[in-house]
Amino acid sequence: MADNEDALRAMQNCFHSQFSVDEAEYEDIEENRRTSVDEDSIYLGCTLSRSFNPEDSDFHHSSVIKMGWLHKTPPKGTLVFQKRWVMLDAQYLRYFQNEKEVYSKRIIAILSVTEVLNVGGQKFEVVTRNRTFLFRAENNTVREEWVSVLKETIQQRRNSMEMPLMNFSDTSGQSARRVSLISKQGFLEMSGLRSKLYVVICADRVFLYRNAEEHSQGVGITSIEMNLGTVKGTDKRSFNLTTFYRKFRFVAESEQQREQWVEALQACVSHSLSSNAVAQKIWSEEANQRCADCGAPQPDWASVNLCVVLCKCCAGVHRGLGQSVSKVRSLKMDEKVWTENQLFLLLGNNKVNLFWAANIPPSEMLCPSSDSEERQRFVTAKYCQGKYRRYHALFGQQEALNKALCNTIQTGDVLETLSLVFSGADVNCYTGDPELPSPVSIAQHHGQTLQVEFLVHNHNTELPGSRAGEHTILEAALPVSHTGYLFKIASSTRAVTERKSKGDFSRRWCSLNQGTFSYYESEKSSSQSGQMKMSDVLCLVVNPQGKHGYSHSFELYHDSGRVYLFGEDSPDTVREWIKAIGKALVPPVAEDLVGWSFERVGRLRYTAGQSFHCPYLGWFSLGGSRLLLLLHGEDQVDNIDLRKLHELSVEQEAAAVVLVDRGRRLRLEGDRRPDFQGWLSGIQQGLGRGDGPLDQQQLTETEVPVIVDRCISYITQHGLKSEGIYRRCGVNSKIAALLLSLRHDARQVRLSEGERQVDNVANVLKRFLREVGEGVFNGHQASLPWLHTTTVSERRERVSQYQALLHSLPPVNRATLGAVINHLYCVQCFADENQMNMHNLAIVFGPTVFQTDGTDNSAGQVVEELIQNYQDIFNVNAEQLQRQLDMISHVIKAQEEHAEEGNPSPLTICGVYLERKEEGSELLVQISQAVSAEELVCEVLRRGNIPPQQGDYWSCFLVNDNQEMERPLHYQERALAIYFSLGKDCHLVVKRNCYMEAMLIYIAGMVDVSRNSMIKFSDEKGQRGKRTFCRRLCVLDGTSLRLYKQVKSTQPERECQVHALKVYYGIKKRLQPPSCWGMTVVCEQAERDKQQWYLCCESKNELIEWLATFMNLQHNSDLWPAASRPDS
Repeated sequence: MADNEDALRAMQNCFHSQFSVDEAEYEDIEENRRTSVDEDSIYLGCTLSRSFNPEDSDFHHSSVIKMGWLHKTPPKGTLVFQKRWVMLDAQYLRYFQNEKEVYSKRIIAILSVTEVLNVGGQKFEVVTRNRTFLFRAENNTVREEWVSVLKETIQQRRNSMEMPLMNFSDTSGQSARRVSLISKQGFLEMSGLRSKLYVVICADRVFLYRNAEEHSQGVGITSIEMNLGTVKGTDKRSFNLTTFYRKFRFVAESEQQREQWVEALQACVSHSLSSNAVAQKIWSEEANQRCADCGAPQPDWASVNLCVVLCKCCAGVHRGLGQSVSKVRSLKMDEKVWTENQLFLLLGNNKVNLFWAANIPPSEMLCPSSDSEERQRFVTAKYCQGKYRRYHALFGQQEALNKALCNTIQTGDVLETLSLVFSGADVNCYTGDPELPSPVSIAQHHGQTLQVEFLVHNHNTELPGSRAGEHTILEAALPVSHTGYLFKIASSTRAVTERKSKGDFSRRWCSLNQGTFSYYESEKSSSQSGQMKMSDVLCLVVNPQGKHGYSHSFELYHDSGRVYLFGEDSPDTVREWIKAIGKALVPPVAEDLVGWSFERVGRLRYTAGQSFHCPYLGWFSLGGSRLLLLLHGEDQVDNIDLRKLHELSVEQEAAAVVLVDRGRRLRLEGDRRPDFQGWLSGIQQGLGRGDGPLDQQQLTETEVPVIVDRCISYITQHGLKSEGIYRRCGVNSKIAALLLSLRHDARQVRLSEGERQVDNVANVLKRFLREVGEGVFNGHQASLPWLHTTTVSERRERVSQYQALLHSLPPVNRATLGAVINHLYCVQCFADENQMNMHNLAIVFGPTVFQTDGTDNSAGQVVEELIQNYQDIFNVNAEQLQRQLDMISHVIKAQEEHAEEGNPSPLTICGVYLERKEEGSELLVQISQAVSAEELVCEVLRRGNIPPQQGDYWSCFLVNDNQEMERPLHYQERALAIYFSLGKDCHLVVKRNCYMEAMLIYIAGMVDVSRNSMIKFSDEKGQRGKRTFCRRLCVLDGTSLRLYKQVKSTQPERECQVHALKVYYGIKKRLQPPSCWGMTVVCEQAERDKQQWYLCCESKNELIEWLATFMNLQHNSDLWPAASRPDS
């Protein structure tokens, strides 16, 4: 096999070199090449070289059974018999223009042939489901030979149950397997042809059809072998497929489609060159010749961290568990992964199953014929729960397990290492040896390469039992029955992003019964075209109307990774199907998830709180800005309003999204499933759109748009005494930029002070209210009754009408109007200073909230009456309103006092968390620019009723959630400047500084304030995104931090001035630091961009000494206020 592959690659290289030399000559020939189209076939003129012998190549996948000259007629029989060269192999019957042609005029799948008949006169018919081909031989003897061999080939093909690569129909019970071979299909234009061709990329070949119907019938034009092919884009929409014999020029519908086709064709070329070398070597161990889970023969997949060889079906289930449980690789396609085969040869499935499958009851064992549900249940129990494993004698004794691991990896007993690791031993534990701090370093030191490989593959593996309770979410759904016709397209392994026309769909009779969804070619068909169990369906998606050729459509995502698209023009038909499938999909306790106008519903793995190590399965339903969910162990459906989320962050590398709601933190995991991108996109769209109407904006808990709330809060704090507020103009460019950023993501915008900033923010509020879709009053027509109310003479009746109109508004509009009028009421209370009484405010805000041109005084009159009668119309308690005004007065008074003291800095309200962020302990504290971190800590502790105890060192920490690091602020640092500099992933939290006491003790005994030693180092740069920690000599003194590659080096590899450093506790876990005692050093020197260096210590004491030295040098030994020390 290896010799054949080398010869094939050499031939490919030879071809490319020849082609590049003769490019110009080839182009001339290509322009004059005849590409003809008749009513039956397409002629792709291309003949074999005289030196080329088909018998000596792998030109056809199957050997030729029979070939020779025959005569045939076109389908309509209007022309005389035409001489054709016909070839038959085990899969296809093809006919060519002549015996030298490479590409056929027609290709017929053997399994699509229903009958071969003698019709007299040396003629015979090849009958398919939708077409009859008439051939004529030279004599009756030749005819009988062809008829006999055709019948024999067809019978053998049916008996063998092998599947052709053409995927010609869905009538076979094994259609799912055929479809899985197709990587892409669709229409493309081909140079020289007037009509588009239907192109199918299947395994290592490309098939050409006249249309999609021919594809379903199994009758095509030709197939293109890709083992000698190259693919290259030429312009925005076109690309070339070059083979040894011909260059095909295709044109896609869009640039995006062209990229997808090129990618799929390049993968097809790679597949054609795949090798069995790794598989044959792995199979040389007899135990690896059968799947470790079900026993199927010749398994060609493996889990490199669990050390088991698997069949394709079981590998699909493993892949669904996620990379954190099972890292699945192909023995044939993932050659680069297989740098070490000896691990699988040393262990083998039998030995590994002595651990993983030591206690399997006979009733729970799998067999090759087990269905996907049984496999899912078994594999989850075996590897996620560790249900059948042989427990190690040290199970539950963490220190003993870690110690045994450190001893075992010095030997060649990998099976014992596997038993220890999956019984709880920590592959990242500290060994106690500073020179060899980790198990990997010990194994490397003793030359145990197989141990190193196993430990590296399991660096971040989830241990069995960490997904507790996951199986309980798959409770049986309600029994539902439903039947009817739908239109479907062939399933794919990717989400359907491009529009599918009606020609891409095929009509199918569909049946949902006893938890199984099946589809047939017609209502009278007895054999299924395909089926899926609802327990294997991960997600149901309802597409927007008109997304595809059929107006109404929906998608089903299967746990095998395949996507099924169904459609119909009748909304009632699709609505009934969605209702039935939804009920059959979710358990009874989650039926509320499908009882509303959802966009997608299904199950996702999630974790709650800060611990991401114990995932569960939950049911989720998404529609618009609502996310309904049923979490593990709960019996009631909960609801999240995405518009009111406090935070949303996407972890692209981990394919996860984190939602922070009031008092709750959820992390949804995608496990690389094709449906997860849809979940993510839907959640992001549900957050709110700044260019939409009020009810599509980001909202506060009181349902006021965040944009409005932020502007009102800023004006209340900084602008109530600003003369002419809301009448003065700001800087137009700054107003436009600020409004744009607020519309993009209002929660992430912090309104800071600046020249004319009050006027800019005031104009942003007015412009937003004037431009927001449908306005505050929910449309022009809805605003007319408000304007007509001004004609009512009686005040009491006007107030009553205003109240009725207010209650008729949607909740968000009502809350927004209330917030605006409340703000204007407060502004006019300070009219002596700002010169903006009710009338002046009404002149400004009348046309603004009613979105009129200002020529009608009714709008201003309505606003003035709403302000004047604010308490009556909005039913506001007088005491509550007075408390609000008193608080505002208190803030203004405090600002004035600070100004009189010579400190012009106004007070700013900042949010600080106490001890933990997720507990909802945020406190709003008023601080000025002069407030230090020490003063902020004291105020937060006072507000939290926490008196400092003896030996407590409370600090204010700057926490960066994304980078997983935190920095204690020096007690003299100005807190407000730090608060304004916080990014979206950062926050302030006051908590105990567990290192401070040890640092003070260390620096008390220091004579020379400097430090140098070997340390593990990594930076932001690395090859191919990978970062490794290397030993470096680290020298820190009063001037700079220097890193040397070797002890003897005279020039530093890295250097940064001490004053430009900021030192954080912690290193993000995805960098895989060699120990847990790490620090992140941020270097911000003027002459270079910001850099992050990661320094990893070998012990806690070493980390404390480094941190103390850093702070000592940066703050001149003044780490902590002397009066606050316990010994002072």
